[in-house]
Order: sequence, then structure tokens, then C-alpha cells
Amino acid sequence: MILTELKAVELADLFSALSDASRVRIISALLEGEMSVGDLAEKLKMSDSAVSHQLRGLRHLRLIRGRRAGRQIFYNLEDDHVALLFRMGLDHVEHG
Repeated sequence: MILTELKAVELADLFSALSDASRVRIISALLEGEMSVGDLAEKLKMSDSAVSHQLRGLRHLRLIRGRRAGRQIFYNLEDDHVALLFRMGLDHVEHG
């Protein structure tokens, strides 16, 4: 299979998003379910602003989505593909 230039760029961007340990930790936390910025910050021992910064990038790449409830936004993985990709990568690392 030969990828078009656009698909190759999109796939590279996806893997680039997963090249940051903070973003990977956020995805791992969201595997447990929907969380707010504050919930993620507390769970991951990060500042709210650091979590928000990483969430913007993940949302831009459509790896996560937000749901507004009043003044708060709750984040979740975009779809099952994100969880599958994460779990496959983790399985590779643990058996490597």
C-alpha cells in the first residue's frame, strides 16, 4: 500500500502526538473514562495549565473530544481506535 502525501502527513502527525509522555499519560488516564482538566491534573500530578495545553493538541488531532457541562468540559477518547492504538503500542513496549 502506497500512501498519498496527505495520508502520510496525517499518520505522521498522529504518531507525533503520541511521542510526548504527557500526552500518552493523558490518553492512559482517559482509558478509564471521561475526566475534567482538574481530574486529569490531579490524577497525573500535573498543573491544570499543562494538562490544558496537551489537551488542545490531542483535540486538534481528533484523538480526544470534549463535552461541555455548564462551565466545565469533560474529555474522553475520540473513539475505540485511539484506545486500540494505545493498547497495541503498550503491548509492544511490554513484550519488546
